Amino acid sequence: MLNVPELFGSMVFSDAVMRERLPEDVYHSLTKTIERGKAIDPSIADCVASAMKDWAIEKGATHYTHWFQPLTGVSAEKHDAFITPVGNCKVIMEFSGKELIKGESDASSFPSGGLRATFEARGYTAWDPASYAFVKDGSLYIPTAFCSYTGEALDCKTPLLRSMDAVSEQALRILRLFGDTTAKRVCCTVGAEQEYFLIDKEDYKKRKDLIYSGRTLFGSNAAKGQEMEDHYFGTLKTRVSEFMHELDRELWSLGINAKTKHNEGAPAQHELAPMYSTANLAVDQNVLMMDCMKKIAERHGLVCLLHEKPFKGISGSGKHNNWSLNTDTGKNLMKPGVSPEENAQFMLILAATVRVVDEYADLLRLSVASAGNDHRLGVHEAPPAIVSMFLGDELTAIVESITGGNAYKKAKGGTMYLGAASLPTFERDNTDRNRTSPFAFTGNKFEFRMLGSSQNVALPNVVLNTGMAEVLCEFADKLEGAKDFDAAVKRLIKETLKNHKRVIFNGNGYSEEWEREAERRGLPNMKRSVDAFACFVKEKNVRLFEKFGVMSRSELESRTEILYENYAKTINIESRATLEMARRDFIPAAEKYIALLAVAAKDKLAVSPDFNAEVEKMLIKRLSDLNFAAYELCEKLEVVTNEVKQLPRGEEQAKRYCYEVIPLMDELRDKVDRIEKITDSSVWPVPSYGQMTYYVDR
Repeated sequence: MLNVPELFGSMVFSDAVMRERLPEDVYHSLTKTIERGKAIDPSIADCVASAMKDWAIEKGATHYTHWFQPLTGVSAEKHDAFITPVGNCKVIMEFSGKELIKGESDASSFPSGGLRATFEARGYTAWDPASYAFVKDGSLYIPTAFCSYTGEALDCKTPLLRSMDAVSEQALRILRLFGDTTAKRVCCTVGAEQEYFLIDKEDYKKRKDLIYSGRTLFGSNAAKGQEMEDHYFGTLKTRVSEFMHELDRELWSLGINAKTKHNEGAPAQHELAPMYSTANLAVDQNVLMMDCMKKIAERHGLVCLLHEKPFKGISGSGKHNNWSLNTDTGKNLMKPGVSPEENAQFMLILAATVRVVDEYADLLRLSVASAGNDHRLGVHEAPPAIVSMFLGDELTAIVESITGGNAYKKAKGGTMYLGAASLPTFERDNTDRNRTSPFAFTGNKFEFRMLGSSQNVALPNVVLNTGMAEVLCEFADKLEGAKDFDAAVKRLIKETLKNHKRVIFNGNGYSEEWEREAERRGLPNMKRSVDAFACFVKEKNVRLFEKFGVMSRSELESRTEILYENYAKTINIESRATLEMARRDFIPAAEKYIALLAVAAKDKLAVSPDFNAEVEKMLIKRLSDLNFAAYELCEKLEVVTNEVKQLPRGEEQAKRYCYEVIPLMDELRDKVDRIEKITDSSVWPVPSYGQMTYYVDR
């Protein structure tokens, strides 16, 4: 029997562990830092470090690492042993407060967007006390921020922490106006649902495209995809179930609230959903979750694919970011209550969110932009690239009554009776769900559904927090001087909703009609990520981030450069892998099969000239034509790729990769996929789609 309460958080230097192991005054000082977002008192660092080290050693740790999230899309860690020499062949185990608080890394070896050169290598990691340390694989992991020698953020976490402070400060101003004098901090909370694929490790090892790029660059659709809709919530296969059981145990021991697991819509696709946590902790836990998925999958002879589109023709994977604001006293600012139309504080927060989504739609689109996510957005399996929000029938009716001056008539959800006496009755929700909406209200939070499965969730929350801080700041400025507060609140809600309700859309986001309607409303539609990257350095966005100290102009410019560079590198790798596989695997395979067909036709006619060899002749003709076309496309793709690669890094290069290289890759893929469909499977050099997605338990 697994004792889950005892297992949960057992490898985490949690609040309970700190209370037990730290002196009372040190514990209270540290918890004040964690709960109030205050700077840590350096005088307690040695005491905390010593207690942390002793606890970690008891858990089997011999090393410690400052664990951080550079702008590479993955985490980074450098491990140092606790040992300190004390004579000949003798050591003691030491860990100081200085080593806990600050580490050093080579900043020039991580993406910096020009902020750091090779001769400017020094960078620092700084302990984030609000994200608990943990033990994994024999090391004490200390979550940290990462910055340059000159103080610029070179990671995902630092801007997130800054944005959390900004939204907390402005939200508290609003709460004070509504009479809340007890809340000391407003926390951004996040729950990131994670989708992923599992395939057999032996199949993966035979697919250079998966190894190099994380997705299949070739492959014709299997006879069966997801059209029967029988994989979604279906029975878990044995090996998948065993993987999920071990993953649960690992995540629970690390204090991650892994709650829901199930099969997703596409074959071999699955989902894991955690409970919500404060944003910085949720970001750390999601990065850790992805790392655990990959490692545990290998122990079961599987490979976890986190790319947004591993397989063409079936649904790709996303990550749903459930975002809300909560006080440290336990109040959810996005909970409408029984009568939201009478809840002025909720309606003001709702109006602020509507304005954020409308005014900063470009930043929200940018926050999910990547080469991988371009394969999902707007292809009837994920929200479109148009940023809109779903409020549901009840809240939309309230918005219409406020902006139109009409009386609101509350609609009741009603009771569900299913027609069988043995089945229970229950209250129906007041509104439906909308899976096609990029930004949907789901009861007491908003679900931002555009994120890609492989991305770090920090940036979308940086944008939401900073945008919310700006709008709430403007609201507070207006309301703090109002003579009639209640009347001023009503006017502000009405004015805001009237000016920004164009972003509210409850219909089918997949439809062509909505794309035309969105254009009529003036909503941006950036279908390709390369068209969104420049939004970082728009003057209105620079002003926003600089106003609250979330990111400076130089930090924004560096991130823009990194986005273009990463996009170009991604497509260049995919193009090179495409050429290698086409030339060395698929074209030779087709030639081999053509030779076999020629021998078969010759042997058949040798037996008797009257035998019919037309099938062999037609297949040879079709394959020869397709193979020649594939060969010519390889030559063209190589020339264009080499030409684009020589361009200076930046916007032009990334856009030419997008608009010149990708179409050639797609054209070459079409030819090879058609070859695959008529080539004997015994000579085809890689596992097929059907083999990879349906044979996990073989």
